[in-house]
Amino acid sequence: MTTAANALRDYAQSILTARVYDVAVETPLDPMPRLSERLSRTVLLKREDFQPIFSFKLRGAYNKIVRLPDAQRRLGVICASAGNHAQGVALSARKLGIPATIVMPRTTPAIKVEAVRRLGGDVVLHGDTFDDAQTKAREIEAARGLTFVHPFDDPDVIAGQGTVGMEILRQHPDPIEAIFVPIGGGGLAAGVAAFVKFLNPSIKVVGVEPADAASMAAALAKGNVVALDQVGLFADGVAVRKVGTETFRLCRDLLDEVVTVDTDAMCAAIKDIFDDVRSVAEPSGALALAGLKAYAERGALSDGSLIAVNSGANLNFDRLRTIADRAEVGEHREALLAVTVPEKPGSYRHFIRTLGSRAITEFNYRFAETTAPAQLFVGIALSRGEVEKREVMELLRREGYPILDLSENEMAKDHVRYMVGGRAPLLKDEVIYRFEFPERPGALLKFLESLAPDWNISLFHYRNHGADYGRILAGIEVKPRERTRFVQALDALGYPYWNESENPAYRLFLSAEEG
Repeated sequence: MTTAANALRDYAQSILTARVYDVAVETPLDPMPRLSERLSRTVLLKREDFQPIFSFKLRGAYNKIVRLPDAQRRLGVICASAGNHAQGVALSARKLGIPATIVMPRTTPAIKVEAVRRLGGDVVLHGDTFDDAQTKAREIEAARGLTFVHPFDDPDVIAGQGTVGMEILRQHPDPIEAIFVPIGGGGLAAGVAAFVKFLNPSIKVVGVEPADAASMAAALAKGNVVALDQVGLFADGVAVRKVGTETFRLCRDLLDEVVTVDTDAMCAAIKDIFDDVRSVAEPSGALALAGLKAYAERGALSDGSLIAVNSGANLNFDRLRTIADRAEVGEHREALLAVTVPEKPGSYRHFIRTLGSRAITEFNYRFAETTAPAQLFVGIALSRGEVEKREVMELLRREGYPILDLSENEMAKDHVRYMVGGRAPLLKDEVIYRFEFPERPGALLKFLESLAPDWNISLFHYRNHGADYGRILAGIEVKPRERTRFVQALDALGYPYWNESENPAYRLFLSAEEG
């Protein structure tokens, strides 16, 4: 037997003997009849949202802690987390009667902080980011002799998470084509792949990442672990800049592929889960199902079932508003269009008549000037997806309407749809940037103080969507000779940002000059 085979056998044995069921439960594998009918494939959902902390993270945390020597246990454990891992460590420590220190960023929503405290964790709030919290946790670990419980890059944690794969194979003895697993740091994907590939190498194991936080895909492309410059935070449970060394090794050797999906696809998958099992998944919980759907759209490859792991349901209620807004677009049931019509009486009536009986989901307009054509921001319900969208666009073009498809335009979906009509003709040097601010007091002040006095804010839009961060659209007057210094100031600020000055949605609806 080769060294690799021995290592795989060792992981399988560790998974079979993992101590998870002292605190975790064996979760069901539920059918998704509606989605199965739509995809013409048998789709099953592994319900890790049924765990006591509503997430699979409990498995790995407990398996790590329970295996510590008594002397280490007595001193206590520590971790850095703003989410599900924190709750897993806290509950595991309480079960074993040992102290647990949880370092969380100050930006962590109060609901998550209180959840950890209810589970008996000693919460230390430090810094604005996960990296800040982890640095502090390592300092406390060294000073007090605590044991650090890594969220993913630890063989015992990986083995604990691998029990998800063990349960799937036991629960579904019929043919399986592929199992889809979300990837953040890679612990769950590594564990599931290790067990599945040891017992049945013919079953595909597919990792799924958000397109804006694809740290494993980047590592696989590079051939080694790399740190992303920034990650999207919508699926906060998998927003990891750098995967683990051990998880990368296992995923590189065992995963069949890694699929990436966008925010709209995750929102659509959340809706699919609700429609079939009446449960509301968090974005990272629905991530695997979004990848399954993308995979299935390629066409059937076998008669085996497709299985997705719903990794968790720790969702702030406020986020449902954003998810509902994006789900229809993600499912290709809504088209968002910019339509140019003449600025004269009767134009809207003619436009609506052209659409016929189609349902309008959104209609935004504001008068600009009589000499210019009018710009409409229009949402149209679709019953036949992309085919129908193309039909609608062709119909409008035949009637002479210039149109632009904004269905995939992030700035349009997050900001412009709420701001239509805000032109400022006197602005000459405006640049437009999208930001992600930490959702905490002082974040805006920090941004404002980073700007030079002669950089005037000309536009600002923020809408709370119940996450750990806020999405901001800002217009700033910056003379061309100052642009380099301006970008340097943004880099120093440390908030993720995107230059949207050439975005067609901005040019059509908000810029001083018409697009």
